[in-house]
Amino acid sequence: MAGRNHLYVPGPTNVPVEIMSAMNVAMEDHRSPTFPNLLKPILEDLKKVFKTETGQCFYFPATGTAGWEVAITNTLSPGDKVLIYRFGQFSHLWAQSCKRLGLDVELHEEPWGTGIPLDKLEARLKEDAQHQIKAVLATHNETATGVTSDIGGVRKAMNNAGHPALLFVDGVSSIASLDFRMDEWGVDGAISGSQKGFMLPAGAAILAFSPKALEATKTAKFPRYFLDLTDQINTNKDGYTPYTPSIPMLYGLRKALDLLLAEGMENVYARHYRLAEGVRKAVAAWGLTMCAQPGFESNSVTAVVVPADKDARDVISIAYKKYNLSLGGGLGELAGKVYRIGHLGDLNEVSLLGALAGAEMAMLDAGITITPGSGVGAAVEYYRSTAK
Repeated sequence: MAGRNHLYVPGPTNVPVEIMSAMNVAMEDHRSPTFPNLLKPILEDLKKVFKTETGQCFYFPATGTAGWEVAITNTLSPGDKVLIYRFGQFSHLWAQSCKRLGLDVELHEEPWGTGIPLDKLEARLKEDAQHQIKAVLATHNETATGVTSDIGGVRKAMNNAGHPALLFVDGVSSIASLDFRMDEWGVDGAISGSQKGFMLPAGAAILAFSPKALEATKTAKFPRYFLDLTDQINTNKDGYTPYTPSIPMLYGLRKALDLLLAEGMENVYARHYRLAEGVRKAVAAWGLTMCAQPGFESNSVTAVVVPADKDARDVISIAYKKYNLSLGGGLGELAGKVYRIGHLGDLNEVSLLGALAGAEMAMLDAGITITPGSGVGAAVEYYRSTAK
């Protein structure tokens, strides 16, 4: 098929040409005297993305899933109780990882399409007078449902309850795309991945930990080796890593940080909001709904609900096979009920309009009744009216 594949899943995202070019480098000695000139500034500039002055950032040649395990095993011990609200596939998987590692998981179900219930969280923490809950695990942006939770509100609930639990945040599909304030929100462990807002290939877990979380590593009893923060701390201070890193990935991360910081993080957040709002206008014009309930809408991914008598998998298949457009599928209990449009990373109005046009054609071919051009037209008018 002529032309390239149009990638609009919520990760991996499109890799800018500048980053691909930066990654096209010869291999070098990661123990050389000059290697710290690459790694040290990266770890410092990551703090600007996480918005932390007191925390410490880390890079693991791994994935966001490994980032969950880094946070858990380096700060907690087998049998510790953790509190998590499940309202999508990724909060579900995070809970499953905790169970398999041997934690005592207190799991609360919430409707998919909603997020963390702040009132329930505060009430539960107030009940925990003995402070048996050692960590609250919060999914900032639930990629499966297109839902964003209020992490600042989570911290307020914890403070109102006077609870000392650690706060860990899955920011895999939010950090570097959506507003994130580690220090202001009192986040103890923030977990991200390379393949979303950082606009890199998959293969890196990018994390930040507060002084409180780093102190907890001294008493954590989980066995660990490759994912041990202590080894990272001991080598990172001199500008090295405890094992061989991906040199191209680090050069790509360097360029990604340059692009993000040159745009300015506040501008990055505003761009993602504006592009997402255009998608939401399109969904409304189609006469369809989103999985996310009002107030929980994500600016990095939208899950579009298809009519009950249709299968979203048909839309996804047609979009890919007929129009060379990759859309995200429904996960878990949403399989066949939604398709997802990822709108994070390296994109602008015109590129996103192409995704909306392709989605319209695929829906029409799948027998979904919409007016051709209605969603694209609504997004066009919104983008035109808000362009600077």
